[in-house]
Amino acid sequence: MEERLGQYPVPPPGSIDKTKILDVKPMRSMIPVFSMSQHIDASGQYPSGFSPFFPFGGPQPAPGRVAATPAPLRSYRAADTGGIDGIYANKRHAASQSGGSKSSKKKSAKTTVVHTDAGALVGITPATREDGNRDVVILVLMTFDALRRRLCQLEDAKEVTTGSIKRADLKACNNLMSKGIRTNMRKRVGVVPGVEIGDIFFFRMELCIVGLHAQSMGGIDALHIRGEFEEETLAVSIVSSGEYDDEAEDNDVIIYTGQGGNFYKKEKQLEDQKLQRGNLALDRSSRQHNEVRVIRGIKYEANVNSKIYVYDGLYKIQETWVDRAKAGGGDVFKYKLVRMPGQPSAFAVWKSIQKWKSGFPSRTGLILADLSSGAESIPVSLVNDFDHEKAPAYFTYFHSLRHPKSFTLMQPSHGCNCSKACVPGDLNCSCIRKNEGDFPYTGNGVLVSRKQLIHECGPTCQCFPTCKNRVSQTGLKHHMEVFKTRDRGWGLRSLDPIRSGTFICEYAGEVIDRAKLTQLVKERDDEYVFDTTRIFDTFKWNYEPRLLEEVSTNDSTEDYAIPYPLIISAKNVGNVARFINHSCSPNVFWQPVLYEENNQSFLHVAFFALRHIPPMTEFTYDYGISRAEGSSALRGRKKCLCGSSKCHARKMDDGILLQQLGPVQKFQFSRCMLQDIIVNGRCV
Repeated sequence: MEERLGQYPVPPPGSIDKTKILDVKPMRSMIPVFSMSQHIDASGQYPSGFSPFFPFGGPQPAPGRVAATPAPLRSYRAADTGGIDGIYANKRHAASQSGGSKSSKKKSAKTTVVHTDAGALVGITPATREDGNRDVVILVLMTFDALRRRLCQLEDAKEVTTGSIKRADLKACNNLMSKGIRTNMRKRVGVVPGVEIGDIFFFRMELCIVGLHAQSMGGIDALHIRGEFEEETLAVSIVSSGEYDDEAEDNDVIIYTGQGGNFYKKEKQLEDQKLQRGNLALDRSSRQHNEVRVIRGIKYEANVNSKIYVYDGLYKIQETWVDRAKAGGGDVFKYKLVRMPGQPSAFAVWKSIQKWKSGFPSRTGLILADLSSGAESIPVSLVNDFDHEKAPAYFTYFHSLRHPKSFTLMQPSHGCNCSKACVPGDLNCSCIRKNEGDFPYTGNGVLVSRKQLIHECGPTCQCFPTCKNRVSQTGLKHHMEVFKTRDRGWGLRSLDPIRSGTFICEYAGEVIDRAKLTQLVKERDDEYVFDTTRIFDTFKWNYEPRLLEEVSTNDSTEDYAIPYPLIISAKNVGNVARFINHSCSPNVFWQPVLYEENNQSFLHVAFFALRHIPPMTEFTYDYGISRAEGSSALRGRKKCLCGSSKCHARKMDDGILLQQLGPVQKFQFSRCMLQDIIVNGRCV
């Protein structure tokens, strides 16, 4: 056996020099690792059904193993320059010590991935690929999830080729990585541009493509730094997901357990962990006092086999020691990480929600336990922890639409004849044919793509009431909360995390005609009106077909094609949707949905999540602009308070001010407008 430096003989038994770090075969928890280089040949064993994707590299040969007994961390010398081996220094995909997953053990052919730069297809430039911002991070995550949803749709319909993998998230990441669609490739200590504390991720791969945590499996990510006299590796982020003996229930403190020791071989006695690789990086960070990003893995209530990953901000390692594993049989390294003060709450919010749901302690500011009075299967709480207002103006809670008896919509029609539930890919189903042959939702009820019009199964269809093509008709599926905002009246948010494409609610109320709307506008009483004829900002939410080498037949416009205008007033009758406020940078969008009822086709407005929405985050959507008012609506009766840097009202105010300036001032002000650096009418 050889030591790390390969220059000294193995010491006699009982006289191991603990000042030198012993090398062992890389451990399972450290694979795979994302490299920052785009020129590494990809080879080795990978999950069956997809080729290795950038930036994975080939497996590294493992040197012989040397038995070692852990000692207190400070008894090890920190001057070793190669303690993390090729995982960080050489940035290659390491082989597993403790046994990889079943799919990784399958034999696969070594292939070379041909990398192409397709960032321009979605708006990723070389500069934003290295260093991102908030808009770019959101764009990358939305692109990833749009592609993942499409792959799920193809798999559900059995349209994919034989032998393809079932993990659509891995295949989507493979696609985007190989095409250069990612951001924050430059690894760094501390804050990652565009990633905010409290952001949630439903897949480990999402952490990778935005540069928050470079490893898709390993819990410790590190940065190799070449100093003036030596090289060393510092830990930059950790994922605490419950795989080890972590103590992570405290809001501001984590007792993090090091890696290694055959934690994945629970039928065998645990081995002593060794101060190398990730453990060594954490030890060095404890002495350097650098910031470490912490991502907490939390059990997902909607799927007990899954986790949601929450970015909890920056921590520093305050203390390190050696302890005995809870399962017995081996020593483990422990690292106490303490959250840096002054950061927004993240994990603490989740802990508070757990207590509220259990009923202890009671929700602060709770006014009503169920605003819907039983109309919804899940209670809707009414909360005001801001001021002393007791309730919004009175209205009758109703979960859907009310149509006037004399209001005839379309000719009589009938639903599908499916005997059980509609099956994706079954073109004998008339509802699937109406959706251009695609099932509009994935197996877990997530919307795949925005459509000009979605046809759902309705009461006249022969399929089961539990058919997955009835998503918008099944009521609320999340714990909603109507709450008092600081400056925008009452708002709506969820106690649960919301995945991109998830159904939020329908816009319920009374269907009115144009004459009634005109009257409400004259009376300044149109605050709770939804009008499908308004002008809404265009945006792209669907996947890019060229990323899957599909014919661009699905690349149709996402603008809605509504068969008839629909105007809804929720002033007197409505549901939680009436409380959703406006934003020029919304996190919710509306989708027209049509289904048959009483032998007629009825149009509905359903709201879906534009992107992942953390708990206690207010829902917002774009109210649009009245066609009658045109551009004057931007200078309307009420000031937009959305606070977005893309606020239309602010840009219009800037435009009005621009007309009042002289030529030189106008030129400078125009430059500031283009760079979006105007605050309160002044360049900053």
